[in-house]
Amino acid sequence: MLKAKEPRATVAVSDLAKARAFYEGKLGLVPKALTDMPMAIYPCGLGALFVYESDTAGSNRATAVTWIVGDEVAELAAGLAAKGVAFESYDMPGSTKDGDVYTMEGISVAWFKDPDGNIHAIVNG
Repeated sequence: MLKAKEPRATVAVSDLAKARAFYEGKLGLVPKALTDMPMAIYPCGLGALFVYESDTAGSNRATAVTWIVGDEVAELAAGLAAKGVAFESYDMPGSTKDGDVYTMEGISVAWFKDPDGNIHAIVNG
């Protein structure tokens, strides 16, 4: 029923103004038309990121958003780090780590958090 439908990544935040400063200022996203509602929609590639205010912001301890970036993982991680984005370190048995990028079985990935602790991953595919 849903296989031909397009999903949206959805992230809860505690303060939309603070989140917008991060998503727009650090990640370079541009919001679709804003409304008076406490939310923002950021078109990205063929999809979109939906950011909204919620009392449960930051309660997800797993990856909330995965960005498919092809072979640009290291380049984007370096660019984001230069803008002040801090990357996460995890105990990843069987992986190698070069800077902020982990590689395992042909997959390269780096993780970072937004101001509410929502985990984002940039991955080669």
